[in-house]
Amino acid sequence: MTELDVTTLTPGRLREWPLPAAEGDKSSRGTVLVVGGSRFTPGAVLLAGTAALRAGAGKLQLATTESTATALSIAVPEAMVIGLPENDAGAAHASQVDQLVDLACAADVVLIGPGLIDVDEAGSLLEVVIDAIGDDVSVVVDAYALGALSKRQELLKGRARRAVLTPNQGEGARLLDRDLGDDLDEESAVIARTFDCVVSLFGHVARPDGTVWRDETADTGLGTSGSGDVLAGLVAGLLARGADPEQAACWAAHVHAAAGQRLAVEHGRVSYLAREIVDGIAPALAALEV
Repeated sequence: MTELDVTTLTPGRLREWPLPAAEGDKSSRGTVLVVGGSRFTPGAVLLAGTAALRAGAGKLQLATTESTATALSIAVPEAMVIGLPENDAGAAHASQVDQLVDLACAADVVLIGPGLIDVDEAGSLLEVVIDAIGDDVSVVVDAYALGALSKRQELLKGRARRAVLTPNQGEGARLLDRDLGDDLDEESAVIARTFDCVVSLFGHVARPDGTVWRDETADTGLGTSGSGDVLAGLVAGLLARGADPEQAACWAAHVHAAAGQRLAVEHGRVSYLAREIVDGIAPALAALEV
């Protein structure tokens, strides 16, 4: 077992690790492309994309199913939205995706996974994206795309330097093909070593070398539908601003939890919604960046 170097995240520690200064126009703060959704889960893409913008990303592009693309473009007028072909079950699939490839090539960060509902189609889309992007593009892998990655670990080979995985505990278990133990510091580090990239697991952020950061402020209310999509979008938005993968993951974990804390005061510990977590990102970030 590798000896871990564990640091507890606090506002003071994060202020000593400031995010890159937000200067210039929207192009200087990066372009985030979110690939996800289905006929039945367009909200996941909305949550992830708006979280990326709240984190400070300059431009947002959304690639989702054809049947929901128009509605999503109205719901998120700040974004460019394209429709992907979908199968009979309403899942996005990786045929006729020239426009997706073009967007992926031009993006600074690609987040893939929120709202996808078919692990095989998710794997095909992940392969398309990975093949399209350059070495300097960051990748955030979430939700069903993590399930696809668990079956095809080779997809990230050579891309791991700029990749962040954002599993919940169930997805973490699938990545390791076993149940997770109680020590999430250790389990996050095992996933990071296995996939040779940064991992954010339930408030535990790990690098492959055994460096782990732990956020201890999250409460049970964050375990609500769509919350993970918000976290993944937060990571993507901070990467777009120029943060390194471990910094983006650490700041996102703490800001996500801090937004939940603020909402718990107003709504109670388990009564707030993921869309409200998105709205809490800006004040949580502002409190850290003063």
